[in-house]
Amino acid sequence: MGAVEALAQARRARLALPRNVRALSWVSFANDAASELAYPVVPLFLTVTLGAPVAAVGVIEGVAEGIAVGLRGLAGWLSDRWGERRLPWVGGGYGGSAMGRILVAAAPHWGWVLAGRVVDRLGKGARTAPRDALIRDSTPAPLLGAAFGYHRALDTAGAVVGPLAAVALLAVGLSFRSVLWFAVAPGFLALLLLRAVREAPKASTEPVVAVESGPLPRAFWMVLGIWVVFSLGNSSDVFLLLRAKELGLGTTLVVLAYAAYNVVYSGLAWPLGALSDRRRRELVLGGGLLVFGLVYLGFAVAPGSWAVWPLFAVYGAYIAATDGVARAWVADQVPGRAIGTAYGVFAAATGAALLLASVAAGLLWSHVSPAAPFVLGASAAGLAFVLLLLSSTRPGRATTSRAAPPPP
Repeated sequence: MGAVEALAQARRARLALPRNVRALSWVSFANDAASELAYPVVPLFLTVTLGAPVAAVGVIEGVAEGIAVGLRGLAGWLSDRWGERRLPWVGGGYGGSAMGRILVAAAPHWGWVLAGRVVDRLGKGARTAPRDALIRDSTPAPLLGAAFGYHRALDTAGAVVGPLAAVALLAVGLSFRSVLWFAVAPGFLALLLLRAVREAPKASTEPVVAVESGPLPRAFWMVLGIWVVFSLGNSSDVFLLLRAKELGLGTTLVVLAYAAYNVVYSGLAWPLGALSDRRRRELVLGGGLLVFGLVYLGFAVAPGSWAVWPLFAVYGAYIAATDGVARAWVADQVPGRAIGTAYGVFAAATGAALLLASVAAGLLWSHVSPAAPFVLGASAAGLAFVLLLLSSTRPGRATTSRAAPPPP
């Protein structure tokens, strides 16, 4: 019943969401349509067209994320230091991702794909923390969960359109490389849509200096530690796609299964975000961690290709319960002046953990078994769930504050 009420509340709140939130959500829709049109095709392009080994897929994903890790933290911090100016980082980041997709589509060997993925991820690293900070700056505190949920819902709607477009293009006989070229156009559309976004009003007219922000609060570091533990087992989703292929799904069905995951994610992200505004965020996040662990165990022991469909669908519920809600959870712990820095540190630390997880998954797949990366992921999710439970019951735990940001 709570989820139904949250969905109704989210629908009523749509028009109350600030213009920046709605505009950035449509920018993300276009960008993710481009990204997810390419994403399920890239591992197949690497292994089938370019002849790269599976271990190279893990290295490409891991190195690309790792190189972007430092920039994520730096971009968030600089967007706080530079008078809370977020848009230059957001625009440059989306532009970098658009250029990276061109390099991938033109790649004659897998080294070019690595370069393209690095440029793409550098773009993501530059924009992620400032974009999330801009959403936070633009949104009243009682609507944070709904705002991030709405953004993730539109972002993921693009992730539904992208794979479906890939299926249609593959069905008419286009090559993997041709599909990757088609993925370039929506990225440039995102840059056009970004023109509707404006800087949020500053919390103060005084200059921002490091001493004013102070250290990030203890509650933030507790939140970060839990999510890093989880991220150490949360390898790139390309391993889910490769596992689906290894279990016997054809290329078109692999892409459709990934689209089904994104349909569930898009449909649940907004209501679960709104639910986290009304209930404790830890409850929603804990449910997401449990779902992740069960899905990864399912991929580890899946008896055949039929199991891929329900697993991908349920996997969408995990990401809907964690992605936007985790961003709102961070915002609950940190004052507005330091929010860009906090998102940068959060993205950098979890990105470093994801780097290790992806490299480890590639090695485990190649040298142990295809099921091994999923056992690791389920174990990390279980440990993070226990830590979340302990942090929620101890004195001085991280709380989900609903205090409003300082008035302009």
